[in-house]
Amino acid sequence: MANLLTDRDFWVKYWESKTDLSVVIPENYLFHRQLADIIAKNSVQTAIELGGFPGYYAVFLKKYLKLDVTLLDYFVHEPITHQLLQTNGLAKDDIHIIETDLFNYTPEKQYDLVLSCGLIEHFNDTADIINRHIQFLKPDGTLFITLPNFKALNGWFQKSFDKENYDKHNIDCMDPALLKSIVEKAGLEVKQAGYFGKFSIWLENEKEKSVAVRLFKKATWLVGKVFTKIFPFDCKQLSPYIVIEAKKL
Repeated sequence: MANLLTDRDFWVKYWESKTDLSVVIPENYLFHRQLADIIAKNSVQTAIELGGFPGYYAVFLKKYLKLDVTLLDYFVHEPITHQLLQTNGLAKDDIHIIETDLFNYTPEKQYDLVLSCGLIEHFNDTADIINRHIQFLKPDGTLFITLPNFKALNGWFQKSFDKENYDKHNIDCMDPALLKSIVEKAGLEVKQAGYFGKFSIWLENEKEKSVAVRLFKKATWLVGKVFTKIFPFDCKQLSPYIVIEAKKL
């Protein structure tokens, strides 16, 4: 599929390369304030996480915010998700699981909250993948999408030291103004669209990188953290994430 920058084999290998996937999800998990605020303001009861295997945000929403949660992904290895649930004090049926190709699936129901964290950047047609999110959204529901900002320093690290992973991302879509225009064209009211986070850098499978690369990354991370502690602001050059939140009218 021309629109897709990855395939099932990529994700199988990606997740097989990971260890210790069954972690305790903390109450202050990334984007916890934004999600808690959305849920409180909009009386959210149901949510679906798209492309979220093994289900970290689904677990967060169930464990701390008590939502009726569904996880949908192209690849789901249920024993891993069940172990994650158990690690977080949840039963294996506390999250509904749908393993399917999003491009060949018609939603059977709609949800108060539709979210994805690190999904849309793996597709060439950004408008198409966002509109597939909106199909799952109830009237008056909230869309919440996050993605990495590889136009920041973190992207330079990816391109320089993990080009293979960098090339699996649609860099052009990492533009808040573009995302806002797509969502507005779809008829939603945009609540926020911008950069998020003061500074962070990462590398996939960092332990496999050379000692020199790991030391350079660690030194850069330390300098960036100190700088943004003194001068805290979100910006295109340093912020590691992009966030868009919108309301379906």
